[in-house]
Amino acid sequence: MGTRRTPLFPPPRDACGRRARHKGSGEVDTATINGGVVLRRVRWHLEGAGSIRPADGVLGIDGGLLSVGVCEHVCRLNQSSSSFAKTAENLAHLTPIRLSHEKVRQVVEAEGKHALREARAGRSALNWRATDCKVEDSDTRRVYMGCDGVKVAVVTDAEKRKRRATVVNKRASAPSKKKRRALGRARRGADQSFKEMRLATFYDESQTHRHVAVTRGDHREAGRMMRREADRLGLRDAEEKVAVVDGADWIRHRIFEHLPYLDGVGLDFYHLAENVHRARRAVYGEDAAEGHAWVASLLHTAKHEGYEALIESLSAWRKRWRGGKRKAADRLVQYVRSRWEMIAYPRFIQNGWQIGSGPTESMCKTTTMRLKGCGQRWDTDNAEALMALAAIEQSHAWDLYWANRYHDAA
Repeated sequence: MGTRRTPLFPPPRDACGRRARHKGSGEVDTATINGGVVLRRVRWHLEGAGSIRPADGVLGIDGGLLSVGVCEHVCRLNQSSSSFAKTAENLAHLTPIRLSHEKVRQVVEAEGKHALREARAGRSALNWRATDCKVEDSDTRRVYMGCDGVKVAVVTDAEKRKRRATVVNKRASAPSKKKRRALGRARRGADQSFKEMRLATFYDESQTHRHVAVTRGDHREAGRMMRREADRLGLRDAEEKVAVVDGADWIRHRIFEHLPYLDGVGLDFYHLAENVHRARRAVYGEDAAEGHAWVASLLHTAKHEGYEALIESLSAWRKRWRGGKRKAADRLVQYVRSRWEMIAYPRFIQNGWQIGSGPTESMCKTTTMRLKGCGQRWDTDNAEALMALAAIEQSHAWDLYWANRYHDAA
């Protein structure tokens, strides 16, 4: 008589040691990177926990009918796509996988939300730390950080109600007698047509190492995100820790609150120049040679002599004007005075530190590129999810993130 074979997946047990009840096996069509596969696996029932299928975790389909490989392919193609429909089309051309554009949307948004949960729990993929950021031809470890906000078009609550009413009317007028699934609970839309997303970026001198994090939260949440990611990178361990930002009030306040140990917080030189040129146009007009000469002299003073010489020059200049021109001059003076601690260009240049926030500005563009197609509007949580995937790619951590996903699914 033969020996009874031990089940590959023995009955699970609950916390009290009670065995789960066998509920039979069933087939399921699963999409993999090699095409569709029909799987048969056992279902168990645990009292108080419901039905479970232990094999799903081993097969990499835990929580869905798509393998991790399929999810990676979908998300990878979506990064450079113009729409979910185009992603589905490219997926069908390049792989045996056939998914609707709606399923593609669900996969991408769900994966982005998973990435956000990992980031907030401090488990997102990191492939460098501050101690890796050596300046070329030096033993100094230098890390820059930046923070900014970027607007994204979102679906308003009024538009959501209008869309839902259209669907309801179509259903009511449809001749088909086929029973339809009830509409899900209505989601509230935004109160405005655009919402600001916030991001923080950390990078070294050559941008060989870069880390980007995003949030749809307010400035307080952005401050907590800065601190969390800085701690994970070990920012305190770098000899030189420098922030270069555009000078928005919420950014500098959150930096001084959450990262007080930075060695320098600088005002992006381009944003200073932008405000100077705005005053020039108000005072001198668009093309006056005198105005351009004044700008060149003032910016040279700021860059090579610092705040004290700059504010002294501005104070003397504003006295020359009256009326609307005086108001424009006063706005520039106030802008400079409220950011006095950030106007330290001579010190930055002496230390070899950058004075431009270009790397942060470029991240605002690249992390929202997929969101800014013609006519596209988003729910804020879904926009944040797509930005999270773009942030992983821009952090050069795409392969590491998916390696972790494969490991978790195994």
